[in-house]
Amino acid sequence: MVKEEVVIIVGAGPSGISTSACLNLLSISNIVLERDDCLASLWTKKCYDRLHLHVAKQFSNFPHMPVPADYPQYMSKDQFVKYVENYACQFNVEPLYNRLVELATFDDSIKKWYVKVRNMRQGSQYDFDEYVCKFLVVATGQNTDAHIPEIEGLDSYPGEILHSTSYKSGAKYANKHVLVLGSGNSGMDIALDLANFGAKTSITVRNPILNIGLIMIKHIPLKIVDTVLAILSKLIIGDTTKYGIPRPNRNPFSSKWIIDAGTLDKIKSGHIQVLPALKSILGNYIEFVNGESYQFDVIVLATGFRRSASKWLQDCDCLLNENGNLQISEFHNSWVSKPKFANNWKGDNGLYCVGLCGRGIEPASIESQ
Repeated sequence: MVKEEVVIIVGAGPSGISTSACLNLLSISNIVLERDDCLASLWTKKCYDRLHLHVAKQFSNFPHMPVPADYPQYMSKDQFVKYVENYACQFNVEPLYNRLVELATFDDSIKKWYVKVRNMRQGSQYDFDEYVCKFLVVATGQNTDAHIPEIEGLDSYPGEILHSTSYKSGAKYANKHVLVLGSGNSGMDIALDLANFGAKTSITVRNPILNIGLIMIKHIPLKIVDTVLAILSKLIIGDTTKYGIPRPNRNPFSSKWIIDAGTLDKIKSGHIQVLPALKSILGNYIEFVNGESYQFDVIVLATGFRRSASKWLQDCDCLLNENGNLQISEFHNSWVSKPKFANNWKGDNGLYCVGLCGRGIEPASIESQ
């Protein structure tokens, strides 16, 4: 039997529950479908122990319920999860868990979305549920499925390989040679954690790394902030090229920012070795693009994620590309908190996306409203 809903929200992460909360306040009927068995499963299950938000709490508020005043400036993952849980409780957001959306397509004959869902609850024997809805909200987030890069020899590597979603703590890696592949926020955090626990840590760096202040974009035009940050990064951080970290080839807000929590000091002191991009693997030896090769006991893949929406969502060409990313507008690569690209989250036939633009919690909260 096909069930009829007004709004179906796919994903019970921060964006999904924010959207549901806003709809609940307006007494608009909605359901939230979540493939895992908990709220914000990435934060609850797949984050390392030392993780803190890299965005200050004033930029991390959900709609209609600010972060508690007694929380620190940068929340720990446990504090953030507690905030998520309290928020869902406050606004009566009750997701349907263990529901994997396998198909969503617009039925032009009835002018509604048809959604086919695999019910993975224990004892359900993988039954299917079917829905139709007037509005469909994709809130599956940026960090859906772990991305494992194609690397020559990776399958034959005899040491331990794990994605950052499986990494918890550096305690078990003391005195081991560990390579962190990827230098985004997760890669830098994990490298620091490993070094603090005594691992002989290396990290691959291909892109420039900058410390930035988010407060500036509230008061100063973006182009000026870009210029100031580029100058300040040189003055404050110094010349990072001698440590193997290239200078930026474009302005800070043209690419995703990296927040340094102490990793740069470890690099400067020699506790973390910086290496260029990886080329291939032969046994325990890993060769890099500069021709050098080293032995490692462990490889941590801080290589990001792939989005899953394109696997199940049809009739969305106007909004998402084949990789599940939003179609880029002229403003999409600008990390601006104010939504100058309002139509980037709205598709045709009642299709909406929340939290897919990659600009953080505050912009996603704006979209959810």
